Amino acid sequence: MDNFIPDSRIHELMERKPDPSRVREILQKSRRLERLTMEETAELLAVTDPELLQAIFEAAKSVKEDIYGSRLVLFAPLYISNLCKNDCTYCAFRVSNKGVKRRALSMDEIRAEAEFLLKTGQKRALLISGEAYPRDGLDYVLDAIATVYSARDGKNTIRRLNVNIAPLEVEDFARLKEAEIGTYQIFQETYHEPTYHELHTFGPKADYLYRLSAIDRAFQGGLDDVGVGILFGLYDYRYEVLALMAHIEHLEKYFGMGPHTISVPRLEPAEGAPVAARPPYPVSDEDFKKIIAVLRLAVPYTGLILSTRETPEIRAASFDLGVSQISAGSRTNPGGYSEDGSCEQFSLGDHRSLDEVVRDICAHGYLPSFCTSCYRLGRTGLDFMEYAKPGAIKEKCLPNALFTFEEYLIDYASEETKEIGRALMERKLADVPEAIRIAVNANLAKIRDGQRDLFM
Repeated sequence: MDNFIPDSRIHELMERKPDPSRVREILQKSRRLERLTMEETAELLAVTDPELLQAIFEAAKSVKEDIYGSRLVLFAPLYISNLCKNDCTYCAFRVSNKGVKRRALSMDEIRAEAEFLLKTGQKRALLISGEAYPRDGLDYVLDAIATVYSARDGKNTIRRLNVNIAPLEVEDFARLKEAEIGTYQIFQETYHEPTYHELHTFGPKADYLYRLSAIDRAFQGGLDDVGVGILFGLYDYRYEVLALMAHIEHLEKYFGMGPHTISVPRLEPAEGAPVAARPPYPVSDEDFKKIIAVLRLAVPYTGLILSTRETPEIRAASFDLGVSQISAGSRTNPGGYSEDGSCEQFSLGDHRSLDEVVRDICAHGYLPSFCTSCYRLGRTGLDFMEYAKPGAIKEKCLPNALFTFEEYLIDYASEETKEIGRALMERKLADVPEAIRIAVNANLAKIRDGQRDLFM
């Protein structure tokens, strides 16, 4: 496959100076929930004027509320292996890092990790592995997926398992789909090819084009729910966002849809990875907030994911800027939940428990959600976009978020979280459309009587 990232065009767009009247026209287009072009995205990225930046932030909040409402989806990463063939100079798992204790979890150990997450109240997880396995790679991963889905804590199960693993061939993506995963997620890390080659010095991941074409093969293998991401700090953030837009345009042209989610991690220190300690292109907090807001405006209907790399303060600020999913109570090493395990892949900025994060979300007026209903009812891929693009998906999401939050409050919440959560539930119930309010209250009553996993 040829490189479809238009390098020269992106660099030209990066030289643009923002026109205030044009910026406001673009914001009006975003408020109509229309995807922006690369040129329009470049115009917003060029903004530095405080007044215009504030207009971008306000528009991003409006767009998020129009599509997603005030809910925030929660999940946790589950690392099954830090074995790796690659030498990515910013990652603690790099093959040349001899200070790392290497391990791949057994199925019993994977089940213990999943059960730990379940006992905190999690219902969604992201399975992550380095690019090496103790035996045939995909068979190990497929066994791990089945093991996670089999874990139990009373009536609680992992209802949706997303997967972040190395690129596969089309036939292997088809096998991954058969395992009933949620989203297949892969980060390009940096779209700037010279930088990519400089930072990925050895191993399968050194093949830029093979990684770039992974989402194409995932779609060809039958997956219709995919996630992409950029590791901000490796190259100029303006280039990365515009290249991401080019990637989205490519996917929409050939497959009719782009990614379901975009992850926006910033480079954080990692043991044995000097590049991580000194990012080549550090991203300030203000620029990071602009990135989030611009992405929300550029692709209004795409989920934005923020991890526990960021501090509680930045995470809270991101709620109003367009983030729709966050991890909580995270560990980034195999065995990190049920035991100390090996070194973490990167440093965390938010060490709070799930319950503490849930309480903080409530305090900011947002509704914590563990909902998985779209995946259970087949609202994925193009079917999901039919709801998301006009902003109709929140009519499905609000009731289902209420159901999963009610479960959490009953089964896992601390008394302090129950108190603030109950008050929030009363306020959010008032937002439920009257046409379905009776059905929503009936399901909430069933949950209080002991039923679980109800959705609409």
